[in-house]
Amino acid sequence: MDFRPYQTTDREGCLAVFDSNAPEFLHASERAGFAAFLDNPPGPYFVLEHDGSVAGCGGYAFETPDMASLCWILVRRDLHRNGLGRLLVFSALRKITQDGDPMMVRLHATPLTAAFFEKQGFRMMETAGDGVEMRKKLKVCP
Repeated sequence: MDFRPYQTTDREGCLAVFDSNAPEFLHASERAGFAAFLDNPPGPYFVLEHDGSVAGCGGYAFETPDMASLCWILVRRDLHRNGLGRLLVFSALRKITQDGDPMMVRLHATPLTAAFFEKQGFRMMETAGDGVEMRKKLKVCP
């Protein structure tokens, strides 16, 4: 398994990962937004590559010096429950703390994926429509 920076040549592989999770975990209507995101990620984005194909992808962006966001953490559907999602989350969290010193990280999840992120230490803050905002403290005290 290779964890490396996203390259534009990974675009179709990342879209295939998205497609493998729709419609059960992602809404098909979100695909265009994900495609636009891949064309211009707001921060570092990474892929997990296995045997020459994209097995997962995810990244982050800083909203403010104190707040970072995880962006599009996805694992190919046939590879769920193998620890790859956890690897993506914790790799992104490690990179966040190397690049900055935020107190909090947040993400938006679907109700079906919220339980996974809760297991990674995120807590639900609010539900809006078909999404859930979740947050995780990185520091207890400033």
